[in-house]
Amino acid sequence: MAFGAKKVGHVVSGIGGNGMGQILAAMAAALLIRLFSGPGPASLPEDETCEENDSVNGDDAPPSAGKVLPVTITWRNITCSLSDKHSKSVRFLLKDVSGEAKPGRLLAVMGPSGSGKTTLLNVLASQILASPRLALSGLLEFNGKRSSTKAYKFAYVRQEDLFFSQLTVRETLSLAAELQLPEISSIEERDEYVNNLLFKLGLVSCADSIIGDAKVRGISGGEKKRLSLGCELIASPSVIFADEPTTGLDAFQAEKVMETLRLLAQDGHTVICSIHQPRGSVYGKFDDIVLLTEGTLVYAGPARDQPLEYFSRFGYQCPDHVNPAEFLADLISIDYSSSHSVYSSKKRIDALVEAFSTQSSAVLYATPLTGKTGPKQGMKFGKKIAAKRKGGWWKQFWLLLKRAWMQASRDGPTNKVRTRMSIASAIIFGSVFWRMGRSQTSILDRMGLLQVTAINTAMAALTKTGGVFPKERAIVDRERAKGSYALGPYLLSKLIAEIPVGAAFPLMFGAVLYPMAHLHPTFSRFGKFCGIVTVESFAASAMGLTVGSMVPTTEAAMALGPSLMTVFIVFGGYYVTADNTPIIFRWIPRASLIRWAFQGLCINEFTGLKFDCQNSFDIQTGEQALYRYSLGGTCIRDTVIAQSRILLFWYSTTYLLLEKNKPKYLLLKAPASEQIEPKLKLEPLLETDQPPPLKQVEQNQQVESTPVDQTEPFILEGL
Repeated sequence: MAFGAKKVGHVVSGIGGNGMGQILAAMAAALLIRLFSGPGPASLPEDETCEENDSVNGDDAPPSAGKVLPVTITWRNITCSLSDKHSKSVRFLLKDVSGEAKPGRLLAVMGPSGSGKTTLLNVLASQILASPRLALSGLLEFNGKRSSTKAYKFAYVRQEDLFFSQLTVRETLSLAAELQLPEISSIEERDEYVNNLLFKLGLVSCADSIIGDAKVRGISGGEKKRLSLGCELIASPSVIFADEPTTGLDAFQAEKVMETLRLLAQDGHTVICSIHQPRGSVYGKFDDIVLLTEGTLVYAGPARDQPLEYFSRFGYQCPDHVNPAEFLADLISIDYSSSHSVYSSKKRIDALVEAFSTQSSAVLYATPLTGKTGPKQGMKFGKKIAAKRKGGWWKQFWLLLKRAWMQASRDGPTNKVRTRMSIASAIIFGSVFWRMGRSQTSILDRMGLLQVTAINTAMAALTKTGGVFPKERAIVDRERAKGSYALGPYLLSKLIAEIPVGAAFPLMFGAVLYPMAHLHPTFSRFGKFCGIVTVESFAASAMGLTVGSMVPTTEAAMALGPSLMTVFIVFGGYYVTADNTPIIFRWIPRASLIRWAFQGLCINEFTGLKFDCQNSFDIQTGEQALYRYSLGGTCIRDTVIAQSRILLFWYSTTYLLLEKNKPKYLLLKAPASEQIEPKLKLEPLLETDQPPPLKQVEQNQQVESTPVDQTEPFILEGL
């Protein structure tokens, strides 16, 4: 360790400079050591790993890739509240919700908008983002044991489908399989695994099509949703959560997606999805449903005809030839068309909620089993196997480098636009500063051209990276949350993969501008000119990564990035010289990539030039011009090293921000024992069991459901 620290000290001192430069270099060196020596995805503590190994080596070993460990999820008294610090009021997102999801069955969470469907899904998946305004309590059990989602593999298919747009469907699944299933080392086995997954998801026809985005047409919305499922299914999760998987799809694509979920449930997965108002054929695929309204439970039990029979006991008959899902949605929704309709619908819903809470023992999950499904039948639950390290650091790096290169090199529309903009701006600048001579006035003209060159190069790289990285960061956050890879390999692969593509545009810019403006006409000076603007472009891209890591959206990045760059432009050495900069701001020129690029370009251009003189006070040589404008006293090598330090600083800052801003999730707190009520008896019916007699249920309901007007049948308007 002492040797490593000594080496770092030698590297930092060898870079040169002092003050701010030394600090930036030290920070960058420390972060590089952390990046290369850091571990992969979080591994388990030693004691937990021992427990896990015992489980793996024993008779209860977890299933291998492709096999599913059955998991039954039971939740009781789930309450989630949101407090308002201004009005000091509390709004319940979920209130005393209970239920159960079983392997081999498709559970749908239905309800109107704002009923708490997504919140319940996030609670079950432990994906509620931590906030001081949120309070979460309840009991959550997996296979009869209190635990967390770390105890099993789960998949979460969110509403927004995020992919690397230039990859094909097959390439996306293959890379996901290599990252998440390092135990499959054979290429043939992995290809067979991916082909089986493509066939299972109905993606064979589009397997070799690029995914596409808003700029390039790719696969359809339904195919993207099934691809999202495929990426989550790589690790054979026990539980699949899908948040409104049919949103934005037409009826045909929606049914295809739901059919895929149904088949996954039949394969032994526990599938839980939220859905707003499905078509009749989609509703028929549900095995169980949970009906929510305003965060409260109206019904939880078997789907299809059972909910209709249950609500018919209260006088609410589903008319013939009406979609049951639409009937249920109208039944539990509040009509805001008038004050009277609001009152009557709230009264109806309150009565249904109260009736179900008191009579829920009669609503059972009718799964025909010969015995209880619990931990005894399943395997011993160790810790989350997926938490183990996924492959080695260098393997992750090479896979991510391959993906980053495919994304960067195939992005035709973006590369074409950048090419046109580079050539167009070079032609414009070259026309304005056409073939400058050696007069005294050409000195400021040359400096002006070199300044706009530095600004144009930096702004082009910054806006490109700032406009793309926030979306890419969302993908990376999801993949890192699954433990697919570490942050270090990702950042390094991204830096290296973008070098060839990123260097092409400054080279094109310089190749057009240099002869038009008649800058220093030697090939070596032209090479140094292109090298300086290329390094500046990479430094500006690194700054764009930092900006994209600080803000949540692309729009915010596009607003913040140019604002920060404007500060560096002001202190870029042309408008305010370093000698005239106020003391409190003198650190800004040292950190300004515009200043170092401008200074390097000026040294490269003016060194060795001789100008026409008419007066004794005229500037005769380029060196005199550099010293007059406080740009002398250094060499091109120092300016390039300074830009490299800035590049490493921004990459290090990006690393720290991404590590710090990892999503933090709210833990479920167990309620007080006196608050726990067994509202839902969720024991499965045995083959010998029979549901309670209807008469007995109706007698109980006569007492508990008095607020409901049972003398008049419920008539849904518009049916």
